[in-house]
Amino acid sequence: MTQATMDQKILSLAAEDALDRLQECLQNLKDSELDDLITRQAVKGKETAVLLRGIFKGSPCSQQNGVLRRLQVYKHCIQLVESGDLQLDIVSEIIGLLMLEARQLPGAALAELATLFVDVIKGGSLSNGKSLELFSTVLTALATSKESLVYGKGELSGGEFKKQLINTLCSSRWDHQCVIHLTNMFRDIPLSAEELQFVVEKVLRMFSKLDLQEIPPLVYQLLLLSAKGSKKTVLEGIITFFNQLDKRQKEEQRIPESVDLEAATVPLDQLRHVEGTIILHIISVINLDQDLGRELLKLLKAEQQRDPGKTLCPFSVALVLSVAIKHRFEEQVFDFLKMSIVRSCKDLQFLQGSKFLQDLFPQRYDVASIILEVVENSAFGWDHVTQGLVDLGFTLMESYEPKKVLGKAAETSYGLCKMPAQQACRLGANILLETFKVHEPIRSAILEQVLNRVITKAASPINHFIDLLSNIVVSAPLVLQNSSSKVTEAFDNLSYLPLDMVQGLLKAVQPLLKVSMSVRDSLILVLRKAIFSRQLDARKAAVAGFLLLLKNFKVLGSLTFSQCSQAIGASQVQADIHGCYNSAANEAFCLEILGSLRRCLSQQADVRLMLYEGFYDVLRRNSQLSNSIMETLLSQIKRYYEPEPDLLPPLKLEGCIVAQGDQIFLQEPLAHLLSCIQHCLAWYKSTMQLRHEAEEEEDEDDDYVGFQQDLEEMLESITRRMIKSELEDFELDKSADFSLSSGVGVKNNIYAILVMGVCEVLIEYNFNIGNFSKNKFEDVLGLFKCYSKLSEILKEKAGKNKSSLANKTARSFLSMSFVSTLLTALFRDSAQSHEESLAVLRSSSEFMRYAVNVALQKVQQLEETGQTDGPDGQNPEKMFQTLCKITRVLLWRYTSIPTAVEESGKKKGKSISLLCLEGLLKIFNTVQQLYKPKIPQFLRALDIANDDAEEEEDINITEKATFQIRQFQRSLVNQLSSAGDDFNSKEALSLVTIISTLSKLLEPSSPQFIQLFSWTVKICKENNLEDAPCCKGLLTLLFNLHVLYKSPVGLLRELAQDIHAHLGDIDQDMEVEDQSHFAIVNIKTAAPTACLLVLAQADKVLEEVDWLIKKLKNHFVLEISEDSSQASSQIQSLEKAIILQLGTLLTAYHELVQTALPAGSCVDTLLRSLSKTYTILTSLIKHVKLSGSHLTPQCYAFITYVQNIHSESLSFAGEKKKKREDETAAIATVMAKVLRETKPIPNLIFAIEQYEKFLIHLSKKSKVNLMQYMKLSTSRDFRINASTLESALQENNTDDAENEPDNDQTVAAEQPAESQEPKKKRRRKK
Repeated sequence: MTQATMDQKILSLAAEDALDRLQECLQNLKDSELDDLITRQAVKGKETAVLLRGIFKGSPCSQQNGVLRRLQVYKHCIQLVESGDLQLDIVSEIIGLLMLEARQLPGAALAELATLFVDVIKGGSLSNGKSLELFSTVLTALATSKESLVYGKGELSGGEFKKQLINTLCSSRWDHQCVIHLTNMFRDIPLSAEELQFVVEKVLRMFSKLDLQEIPPLVYQLLLLSAKGSKKTVLEGIITFFNQLDKRQKEEQRIPESVDLEAATVPLDQLRHVEGTIILHIISVINLDQDLGRELLKLLKAEQQRDPGKTLCPFSVALVLSVAIKHRFEEQVFDFLKMSIVRSCKDLQFLQGSKFLQDLFPQRYDVASIILEVVENSAFGWDHVTQGLVDLGFTLMESYEPKKVLGKAAETSYGLCKMPAQQACRLGANILLETFKVHEPIRSAILEQVLNRVITKAASPINHFIDLLSNIVVSAPLVLQNSSSKVTEAFDNLSYLPLDMVQGLLKAVQPLLKVSMSVRDSLILVLRKAIFSRQLDARKAAVAGFLLLLKNFKVLGSLTFSQCSQAIGASQVQADIHGCYNSAANEAFCLEILGSLRRCLSQQADVRLMLYEGFYDVLRRNSQLSNSIMETLLSQIKRYYEPEPDLLPPLKLEGCIVAQGDQIFLQEPLAHLLSCIQHCLAWYKSTMQLRHEAEEEEDEDDDYVGFQQDLEEMLESITRRMIKSELEDFELDKSADFSLSSGVGVKNNIYAILVMGVCEVLIEYNFNIGNFSKNKFEDVLGLFKCYSKLSEILKEKAGKNKSSLANKTARSFLSMSFVSTLLTALFRDSAQSHEESLAVLRSSSEFMRYAVNVALQKVQQLEETGQTDGPDGQNPEKMFQTLCKITRVLLWRYTSIPTAVEESGKKKGKSISLLCLEGLLKIFNTVQQLYKPKIPQFLRALDIANDDAEEEEDINITEKATFQIRQFQRSLVNQLSSAGDDFNSKEALSLVTIISTLSKLLEPSSPQFIQLFSWTVKICKENNLEDAPCCKGLLTLLFNLHVLYKSPVGLLRELAQDIHAHLGDIDQDMEVEDQSHFAIVNIKTAAPTACLLVLAQADKVLEEVDWLIKKLKNHFVLEISEDSSQASSQIQSLEKAIILQLGTLLTAYHELVQTALPAGSCVDTLLRSLSKTYTILTSLIKHVKLSGSHLTPQCYAFITYVQNIHSESLSFAGEKKKKREDETAAIATVMAKVLRETKPIPNLIFAIEQYEKFLIHLSKKSKVNLMQYMKLSTSRDFRINASTLESALQENNTDDAENEPDNDQTVAAEQPAESQEPKKKRRRKK
């Protein structure tokens, strides 16, 4: 019979339900014939399903041959389907039918079929995975089969057989083409938790074998599969895989040539796009299954506690930020990230300060850098992350914004961020700035949010938002145009903002004023309104705004100010990016503003002062306005100038003050006005040649020359007459009233400060125009004499009044650049032609001392506010250069002329060398705080006379700093070796502080650092220094260096032994072995100086140990969860470190608790420190209790050792308490003090009892008697002894003697025999 007729016959018999004949017909067919029959029918695509149904009809499962035939059909159909020769609809039809019929197969047949599938998958012959739908049905049917199935030599139930098959399948190799199909298939199979874990782990292992583009669909299937369970494993696996890929990518970028071609990673953009797709997949699945989101947060929180480097990576942070868009998770995500950031900052801070911890945790983990990496990665189309980044940035800036300190905002715009909260706030700003740069679509939204906060948070410090706004506008000036309405709204609030905020805001938005006339007009309206406001702050804001406009709207023909220094923010404006404004129109605009400002010259002193401080910058940047400005200044000074050439004094001071009722106020800051004139005139003269070159009109030149001549003649006349004037001419002399409580006193104070200011301005003016003329320098000295007379009177009167103004010097009017010029001339100028004239100034040591004092004042102002008064005071670059010059002069002066040889018979006041030293200390601090990135240039400037030399050379900071340190080391050794009276305590202390400051620049691993450390140890060991401040300074330096070299516990033990040796034992009969290690610890410095320093350092060690114990607990949890040998070895190293630290530290306490410390701070601090120690011991015991059998042998030895000193610390506390109780009975007036001082004792007892409690628990658990050495004490008994109390209240002191023995007996009765020894000792003392 042909194949075709056989087809027809089977179909017709099946249709007629002639089962016997159908069975007979199929019986006669060979297996190969049956296969061919099915193949031909399937390829033709006609009636395939009908044929298969016919075959199944004639192959009943009740007969063995029927089952075998069915199996044969299944096997052949699987091959057919996987061959890829059939049409898709035929494939679906066949698989659908086979799935329906599979339920009827007996267990053994199902088992055979399932095994076949496993073999096909292992063999890699699964091409398109269509047949896997059938496999899932087979496995499901097998799981419910009740039959016992043969497996190997034994028998298994259907469920167990399925488990074995899955195990085998997951242990075998999978073809990468079928991974996705298999993962999808497992979703349809009921799996136990164990089976699911097998499958998930197998799929995760396959990630590394797949092409990167194949991973997103696989991850999606895996996430859908995780609905059954194993969510943590799935998420952890995905995060770990991409974390490793990222690390490999970074490594490759770092050392590209080291990567083998085979191991080369995927292109960066491809990796980022795949990561972005996967994050989207995870979010879409979280939308369907909220539990997955909860599991993600739970996983990250748990890992952050244990090992944050493992799961907190750029990929996982991007993932949680994307999840944060879902409101349900937003708060949790941001809380988690804030906590991670602050903890990371704290941990880094902790690690930086301790070499001991750095060795234990060599890998630093910084969340901040990871988040900034996410911003960088988000450029690759990660739009789903950007909103989360923006929200996080603002959350950080608002959560950790600067707080108001005594009404003033804590500064954030300059200096270093030291506190974790400050670092978090700065990170928030960086996130927003970088996101702004990377993502154009979101720029307007960020800008509007920043402006909103500037407007709504005006009452609180908003420097950080102003700084961010400024940085944002610098990076993309034109973006402001889209938000001009918000900017205009911000302007409406200008009069309510503090002045520095107004200046910051206007400086930030000035590029917009150049391109948007409407915004500029609205600003001018606001400023005009503000000028007439009742509020002084509003008027000041208006002046600030107008001055800023004048500086930045250039008038046609103005000189470029490339010769002049630029102030902050100038660069962003002068980059003329628009060119669409009209210079000629600007002139009218600027003159109109000047007209408004002239009105301010009749307002309060504060407003005028702002104008005088701002005019110089306006003139320098907009030289065409010099005519108007000079005219304004000239007319203003004429009001107070006495034109009669011989009349004294030359200035009308009475016009500078105004009376309101009984009170007198300054109306005209005359010295500021003169200072402004002096600087503007100097600038004008220096640019005259440039004007001539510009070929300006003659008559205009004549005007300018007229101004110059008038002003020069005035200044000359004022100088001449000021020198001639006596104090009486100003109604100021020693007999004048300077008290601030009377109107006359206030007036005299204002006059004195004005006259002193005028003298200083004229000193600078005459020195600058003098060109080293002897006559001019004599004038300078004459002016200084007038200044110093007044200064002395003010100091004297202030000292008598004991007011807060005592010793508070008025701010100097000398500019920072002039101070540097003056100091260089006084101390370094060796030109022959200048010698005679400079000798005039050098003859006055008072003048030289004054010059150095002003330098100190300027540096202090720079350190505190980030800027100084006068020209260029707000320009960080200029300030830095001037600072370098001043440092060089002071350094040369100090090292060339030591204090010892200077002015042996000098009058009162500090020597110049000592002032130079103080100045150097201030400068080194300021440079490290404000100019950290410029430290290499700073050190080079000190080292090389020529600033331009070796510009390109890499500077080794450690070497340069060491060179400077050595100069100060030599000076300190000289000081320490000088005899009694020659020893200058202040100088020695300053030297130690400078060495300490400069030591921060050394690399702790460098040989130079080790040398400095060894030198410090040697100094402390060999110098028997009795000066307490110097001792404190040296020991602090020793500790600071020691912690960066190794743990200081050994040092603490030696110092404690020295303190014990010098102060003696609490038992006076005991003789302490004198084993002096450090000569610096002696009878005068042992307590309180050395003792308190040792205890402070011990507290730091305790903090480190506490931090380590927390880490230990986290690692322990990690070990339980992972059971890894790596975690175990890390736990052992941590345990060992903790025990070595505490063990050595306890030997130091062992010494101190036996020391006869003087009552007061030392005793209190020691008691508190002991309480901390026992609290930490308790937390260590809790850890041990938690870890049970994991307790190392060192712990047992350690616990035994602790108990050896236990009773001594108790008896020490008891003795001090008893001693103080005696004092209380004797002197009732000190009762409150004693109560306060004995407060630490109960805390210590409580801490010890807690420790004992956990020790008893541990004894029971570990079956080791840890209490055998414990000596319980009655110091814990705080019952009031009635007889003692009664005796204290009675006047007759003799009762004390009767009651005391009873008291002792009571104590003795309650006390175990082993702790009685200290009490006996005390009786022997009587």
